[in-house]
Amino acid sequence: MPDQIPNKRFILGCLALLFVTNACLGETNSPVNGWQDHVDQFFGEYVVAPLASFLFWKIPGLEMPLVVAWLLGGALFFTFRMRFVNVRLFKHAIDLVRGKHDSKDSEGEVTHFQALTTALSATVGLGNIAGVAIAIGTGGPGATFWMILVGFLGMSSKFTECLLGQKYRKVRPDGKIMGGAMHYLSEGMKELNFKHLGGFLAGLFCILCIGGSFGGGNAFQVGQSLDLIKSVFPILKEFPWAYGLTMTILVGLVILGGIKGIAKVASKIVPTMCGVYLLACVVILGMNYTAIPGAFALIFESAFSFEAGLGGFLGILIIGVKRAVFSNEAGIGSAAIAHSAAKVSHPAEEGVVALLEPFIDTIVVCTMTALVIIITGVYDPSTFSADPGQQQTLQNYIDGNKGGALTSAAMASVIPWFPYVLSVAVFLFAFSTMISWSYYGERCWVWLFGDGSSVAYKLVFLLFSFLGSVITAQNILDFSDLMILGMAFPNILGMIFLNRVVRDQLRDYEQKIGK
Repeated sequence: MPDQIPNKRFILGCLALLFVTNACLGETNSPVNGWQDHVDQFFGEYVVAPLASFLFWKIPGLEMPLVVAWLLGGALFFTFRMRFVNVRLFKHAIDLVRGKHDSKDSEGEVTHFQALTTALSATVGLGNIAGVAIAIGTGGPGATFWMILVGFLGMSSKFTECLLGQKYRKVRPDGKIMGGAMHYLSEGMKELNFKHLGGFLAGLFCILCIGGSFGGGNAFQVGQSLDLIKSVFPILKEFPWAYGLTMTILVGLVILGGIKGIAKVASKIVPTMCGVYLLACVVILGMNYTAIPGAFALIFESAFSFEAGLGGFLGILIIGVKRAVFSNEAGIGSAAIAHSAAKVSHPAEEGVVALLEPFIDTIVVCTMTALVIIITGVYDPSTFSADPGQQQTLQNYIDGNKGGALTSAAMASVIPWFPYVLSVAVFLFAFSTMISWSYYGERCWVWLFGDGSSVAYKLVFLLFSFLGSVITAQNILDFSDLMILGMAFPNILGMIFLNRVVRDQLRDYEQKIGK
């Protein structure tokens, strides 16, 4: 077990004490019926609520969560600091993924393409299908603009964290690659004579990443895919736990493998399911091509609307930023774990490859989903249908944050049979995301507690897979936001400290390739 974290037990103990104290102060004031309601209520009151008060403190006067401002500020800083690397090296990134610059002498476990698809399998998924629908349903079409902008700026954040992941990765005697934010936060900060701060940031990142793997990378995937699938197969409304049990068993069979096994599965599943989903989006948009210019105009107008005052404008911005980061994970450090295992000849090489993720995930996939939802009009039930029953159903989807079901309804309005195909695609999206996030969480767990504790993590992960089918969508969404967005605090702070290292590596790489 490495000794990167000073006073690890002290840090974990403080966080556990904070959790227990808040839990003891919680109040139970809502009736429950059945064991599923008891589990959901306990999770909401004793896990989500205490964490929300601690991690989502709002900036006085703006009412903007600190983490949202932190993510936006960090993305802007890295974009300017790296001289718009997201634009300058975009074409070179595509060439790297195509294998034009591969070298047999490069050290690593997986190819650029496999590392990219492994990371994409954790980002392209229910966040694109359900997350976008949630954003538009709660914040209106304008939330799409902020999602796209954050995706563009996030390309620079993703470049920075994945370059650092490569530079500070470790190759163990057995040949296994160990890398990620916890490594560059501890080792990189140690080089700058901030050993204790680096250890604390790395430990905090690991705790939040483990929580994120249980929430956004696991329970959220089960819950949102279940909401969509049971709208097509109503029998699951009576037995939601059966879906959770099935998913738990299937994921349990896969996560016994390492990064090579996950990369192999992801490299086959992700392109296929992305292709099916995007093809359906293209067909729907093609059938309504005359409405596309109007949809973009509505997105832009709504993004800068002050009809509801400054608070309304900030509300739309916050929703867009939260859903974009939840979708592409730029700035939170998770992707650096997958990209650290790639075969490279230079650390900056994988950073360049990684900047494609937010582009594919947010600028392409999320935008197409948003256009389908806006053009079909499902985000506004009163104008979508004259049938009061259908209006109420759509409103329930929006109020309950059941984004997957809302997207399914949008597609069904144009292609009536597509929800059956979408159910399969969504299952695959959820499945691939879960196996990738299990790897992220396990790496952080092992970094904290050692290799021998890996089985314990997997058992807890599988427990959350099951809980995703019995906890309400709102509680899952809130917990997922808290954990995944919270990862940005230690990660971006460490990257700001290490920005000179990244800048020097980028310059060296550009000289090497003649840019």
